[in-house]
Amino acid sequence: MQTTINEIELIQGIERGEESAFQELFLKYYTQLVVFARKVIVDDDLARELVQDVIVNFYEKRGAIKIHSSLKAHLYQSVRNRCLNQIKHSQIRRDHHANIYQNTKNDEMYVDTKLEETELEQKIFSIIQALPNQCKRIFEMSRFDGETNQEIADKLQLSKRTVETQISKALKVLRKGLDGYLDLWIMLFYLLF
Repeated sequence: MQTTINEIELIQGIERGEESAFQELFLKYYTQLVVFARKVIVDDDLARELVQDVIVNFYEKRGAIKIHSSLKAHLYQSVRNRCLNQIKHSQIRRDHHANIYQNTKNDEMYVDTKLEETELEQKIFSIIQALPNQCKRIFEMSRFDGETNQEIADKLQLSKRTVETQISKALKVLRKGLDGYLDLWIMLFYLLF
């Protein structure tokens, strides 16, 4: 994804500590990031809290953060990482409590499944990040922002068929990259998409 002029100005404003730039960042991305986080974290309050943490952390470390793609992509990546870390830490706590109170096969199967899901999510997001820029942008707009193919086509000034082709290409790359994860892929695809 390319960084736009508005994003560059917004980033520069945040680096200078301008409160209006931070407010614009919050207003522009908060809702989108919460919707995205809810796809990874089931708890709505926790999803909002994690997004707020990412935005506050971004502001507190504004001078040290270097954005290599777009601001939006950076924020989405940060939220994804924070969500996955939360899942990992929650899993560790659940494992500890399960060992204290129960040590049954069902608990062990649940833990394994959650770890496999987390591994699968990480694999999916790494495949998405490796897509060509236009393909990745269209796929993210479709799957993460919930935009229709026509809305994407209108925003990017592309034909609807081009949007459909790029989404199909992204799904094909995902299927190929997740060949060994077929059962979990079907389950996660059903849940996320």
